[in-house]
Amino acid sequence: MNALVDNGDAAGLAGAGPSLGEAEFAFLREFVLQHCGISLGDHKRQLVQGRLLRRLRALGLSGFADYCDLLRRDPDAELGELASCISTNVTSFFREMHHYDLLVDELLPRWLEEKRGGRLRIWSAGCSTGEEPYAIAMVLAEALERTGAGIDAKILATDLSPQALAAARKGVYPIDRLGGVSDARRKRWFLRGEGSFDGFVQVHPRLRELVTIQPLNLLHDWPMQGRFDAIFCRNVVIYFDKPTKQRLFARYAGKLEDRGYLFLGHSESMYGLSDDFDLIGRTVYRKRP
Repeated sequence: MNALVDNGDAAGLAGAGPSLGEAEFAFLREFVLQHCGISLGDHKRQLVQGRLLRRLRALGLSGFADYCDLLRRDPDAELGELASCISTNVTSFFREMHHYDLLVDELLPRWLEEKRGGRLRIWSAGCSTGEEPYAIAMVLAEALERTGAGIDAKILATDLSPQALAAARKGVYPIDRLGGVSDARRKRWFLRGEGSFDGFVQVHPRLRELVTIQPLNLLHDWPMQGRFDAIFCRNVVIYFDKPTKQRLFARYAGKLEDRGYLFLGHSESMYGLSDDFDLIGRTVYRKRP
């Protein structure tokens, strides 16, 4: 998620509308770095132009200078749409399965035993279209069923993109998106669509009960109260600059319980960026007490 990559659409659009000038691109680079934490290299100019042409058309703007003026007038009003345009939400159910294995085999059994009558909180930061938090909800719901533990368990799912959040709230996916889901879980946790929804599934209401979906910019204020037992922030920080990563990891440490867990993406590392965590597994970090 939050990766600015060329998926083939930029080249076809680049010549189909106004050009992104040097001054406008310089402004957008600084704006995106400040508000999204993403660093855009010079080579991303054509790609950004292609991605944002759709947004200019939707807003009825004649050029990129007008779009930059809109951002200057009210950054927050357009920030989510801008993030959606420049980001490619790459996600799937049970991506990086070793993280879920750790939850199932070690963490959830321990937490449900230690926290009987208490609360368990997990945060999916950068949840994209919802596959990650719903996958976490599956293993959590299964653990609760096995143990019968009386526990207040919830998953918070946040993202900056309005489009991604809308898809996550619907919880409706093409059947071919369930590649990482076992047959048993498909039958247990998904409802098959009929009629115009043939070929689609919707996540079970039980999973939707466990997941709260909210908009959040990781670089802005965090309104959440209380601490989390685990935070999933996978494939989000890879394009952040070093100071932004350092600040974010420090904030995560402040929102985690002692010995709480932080899960990063397969290409991400905390090496040289934080002294608050110990690496305990493949892209799994535990907060130091």
